[in-house]
Amino acid sequence: MAKKTVLVIDESDLFRDYLKSRLGRAGLKVETAINGLDGISKMRTEMPDLVIMDFHLTKLSCKQLLVEKARNPNTAAIPVILTAQKIDKGKLLELVQFNIRKVFMKPLKIDAMYQVLADVTGVSLEVDETPCMIEAHVNDNIVFIEIAQGINREKVDLLRFKIRELLDLYSIRKIRILLMLADMELSFIDGHNMEFLLQTVITASGAKGRHIKVLTRSAFMRDFVAGRPEFREIEVVDNLEKALDGLVADAAKPTEAHDEFSSVMSTRFLANHGTDKKSESVDLRFETEQVKPVYSMESARDFGGDLEIAVVDDDFVIQELLKTTFESINATVHTFSNGREFLTAVRNQVFDLVFLDLRMPELDGFGVLTELHAQDLEMPFIVLSAVTQRESVVKAFRAGVKSYLVKPLKPEQIVRKSMEILKANF
Repeated sequence: MAKKTVLVIDESDLFRDYLKSRLGRAGLKVETAINGLDGISKMRTEMPDLVIMDFHLTKLSCKQLLVEKARNPNTAAIPVILTAQKIDKGKLLELVQFNIRKVFMKPLKIDAMYQVLADVTGVSLEVDETPCMIEAHVNDNIVFIEIAQGINREKVDLLRFKIRELLDLYSIRKIRILLMLADMELSFIDGHNMEFLLQTVITASGAKGRHIKVLTRSAFMRDFVAGRPEFREIEVVDNLEKALDGLVADAAKPTEAHDEFSSVMSTRFLANHGTDKKSESVDLRFETEQVKPVYSMESARDFGGDLEIAVVDDDFVIQELLKTTFESINATVHTFSNGREFLTAVRNQVFDLVFLDLRMPELDGFGVLTELHAQDLEMPFIVLSAVTQRESVVKAFRAGVKSYLVKPLKPEQIVRKSMEILKANF
């Protein structure tokens, strides 16, 4: 029987590469298209059994492509899975008529997509269900990878593309990796998975072993790395300050910001990594883990026009800086001088991203986080902090905020950190 064919139409090279690799291993034939015009051409010649297409397409819009598809009797009946970083409900309703089986918001819940793919194509896609939490993000141009509970090979495969995404976003030339393992009991049984993890990190990042450090309390991990010639340059440490030593590009001695960052990361590492963790960008979690998706942007300028940004800070200078920065990419910025004003606004307004100062009159940032948690309202936050507010930053991380910026702020720093949180394809 001939292989079922899936056509992936997406302008992200990484997303196309991931699906082609993963679905190919499952026995599906995968064709790809780089934009809407290429997509309609491939659809006519390849006659796929299923189309996976992104809503944000150029040269031929998503709706135009679907209209062209519907006009051709040979392609009209082909089912479609639609992906989107953000889509208005009205626009979505306009597309329902075009044989769309499912809409997935990015970052994707990969296990949920696999289930739909199996239902449509009849091809079973097995998913590793090993409990595992993975996060990857950048600070000080170091790629931090946090892993807790266990090693899930499906998520490690996703991590390969997440690392590439971060390197592209930050244009990092000197690759340095800090791999943090917590809440994990490791033994010789895990050797095969640990080899897969380390090889994935090395291959995806292109980092030399001497530029990779592993933070863990596992004696097995230390012995495992030391016993493998290909990993011997990797240093295994049980102290964060020791791990950061040598990774920070210009750190002849720690700076105040470095001290604060170390304090925050130490707190996170020593905490129970098995609870209350939410991904920043690429969704390395499954649908069954019940983490709400975060909307994202394809690029700062192209996608900025759809963004609603909230700035909650009593400092007028900070308000104006953030307003100017985001208005330059056509985003809409709403400013609030205290937490009470912001909480009143969120009753009727949904924000894609919130910049939150911790110290404000009437109701400070911690009061805002507490109130939102009580109301079960979730949205991505970036905490704004002065370097001297070490305890405040630690407290914010304990409250569930994963990202922060240290004042004074720079426009490029603001946009890149925002994109790290909001930009995702998986």
